[in-house]
Amino acid sequence: MAPKDPKQSGGFFASMASTLTNLGSAMTKSVNGIVGYEGLEVINPDGSSEDLEDEARKGRWKQEDRDGYWKVMQKYIGSDVTSLVTLPVLIFEPMTMLQKMAELMEYSHLLDLADECEDPYMRLVYASSFFISVYFAFQRTWKPFNPILGETYEMVNHGGITFISEQVSHHPPMSAGHAENEHFIYDITSKVKTKFLGNSIDIYPVGRTRLTLKKDGVVLDLAPPPTKVNNLIFGRTWVDSPGDMVLTNLTTGDKVVLYFQPCGWFGSGRYEVDGYVYNSAEEPKILMTGKWNESMSYQPCDSEGEPLPGTELKEVWRVADVPENDKFQYTHFAHKINSFDTAPKKLLASDSRLRPDRYALEQGDLSKAGFEKSSLEERQRDEKKNRVAKGQEFTPRWFDKTDEICPTTWDDLEVYRYNGKYTEHRAAVDNSDSVEAIDVKSIEFNPWQYENLAAA
Repeated sequence: MAPKDPKQSGGFFASMASTLTNLGSAMTKSVNGIVGYEGLEVINPDGSSEDLEDEARKGRWKQEDRDGYWKVMQKYIGSDVTSLVTLPVLIFEPMTMLQKMAELMEYSHLLDLADECEDPYMRLVYASSFFISVYFAFQRTWKPFNPILGETYEMVNHGGITFISEQVSHHPPMSAGHAENEHFIYDITSKVKTKFLGNSIDIYPVGRTRLTLKKDGVVLDLAPPPTKVNNLIFGRTWVDSPGDMVLTNLTTGDKVVLYFQPCGWFGSGRYEVDGYVYNSAEEPKILMTGKWNESMSYQPCDSEGEPLPGTELKEVWRVADVPENDKFQYTHFAHKINSFDTAPKKLLASDSRLRPDRYALEQGDLSKAGFEKSSLEERQRDEKKNRVAKGQEFTPRWFDKTDEICPTTWDDLEVYRYNGKYTEHRAAVDNSDSVEAIDVKSIEFNPWQYENLAAA
């Protein structure tokens, strides 16, 4: 039997894709009336068509900042800007992409529940809800810093997890991450492709995510939807991720297909997620519905995807309380991973927390943050020249490049595998009685593997 499509199912889901299609996408208007920005469009998630110019001027940009940014960026329209280093620091948040990878672990208790669960379909409900939960953090419209080659991020003191991530490639930018506790092993090779469209940017996730549940050895594979960041220059910046998220049990063939509704007129469908857990014969077993910025619920269903009589929707995940009026829209957990509270004993000098540009931005000093960012980028270029001149090749410390090439919807991916050396390193440090207590803030950021730049 063909899998039931939440975009075509009848009777249950409140927001149907066909309705959204009829309504059209979010209200879009050109800003041709504003001199110098002809052809750009403002997409209003609320769908209002009045006072366009007033709406277009909303957002974080001062006029002079916006003008300068547009002069730099307009030549990149239609291009992949993943590796671009000339972006102004005022659009950044004081966090790197490596830390953003760790932020996925906020609701890791759902993975513990998935591992403990005997029901193979409920196991997928817990696991897919975990992957939905990360989108609450992804709605932040600030850009994380691109990590320096060799930069790392470590996290402990959360759910019994040991987490390590590392920037394993600079061109193209690629990160690898590994998280583990008594219930699961989480491995990711992260890479994105982008397409800059002037006032928006499309982001395509090329990476690979593998989740292993230890109790039964079940391996799950994630294919997320693309993301669009709207109103980069004009208007209120906001994020949408329309499309399917597919989580496949590679061990049994069961899977979850969850459809992220696109934002329609007057905000219709925004945040909504609907779909099903299917068995290996592609028969729906459990329906799932909710909003990625609020909660997810589930209910057993029949072979037509309709709720079973005598059952009711049950909530499986709800977003935790968040700070009010936070400058960077951080959650409590985001503040936690950005602090040294989650740092292990004897923090690696390559850790993102130690970046001077990140720290300066966190302290509100944009001028210093911009200077430090430029200095790091210049030193990274110098290190590469030195390395190339000596015929040396960069080799990650904690991840090994494999021969495996993973095809994805948008590009092929070179896969990096965790090599286990960090586990050995951490055990040696934690078991040592000779580790002196030091002020971690006094450690100089040092991701460099090739120090003697003057010898280049």
